[in-house]
Amino acid sequence: MRCDYGGADSTRPMNVTDIITEKLTEAFAPQSLKVVDESHQHEGHAGHQDGGETHFRVYIVSNAFRGKTRLERHRMINTALTGELQSGVHALAIHAAAPEEGLG
Repeated sequence: MRCDYGGADSTRPMNVTDIITEKLTEAFAPQSLKVVDESHQHEGHAGHQDGGETHFRVYIVSNAFRGKTRLERHRMINTALTGELQSGVHALAIHAAAPEEGLG
């Protein structure tokens, strides 16, 4: 799944990793963010499509998660990525933390 989504260089289509990165950056101003496309690991499984961009893992550290439960953090991220989850992203593994917690 590719789409033209503006961004810093609106002359090239953004891939789903770029879109997820941009949306999470805008929504949470993270201290750190890593978005990994793991689609290649799910060939032959439910939701996999030719070309990938269906299964992702997100590592994010943000002040926005202070005082939030794991479930609240996941809901916040799912809300920020509603469009992607409705249009091609089959699975999203989330590792979200406040800065003092770290992801370690």
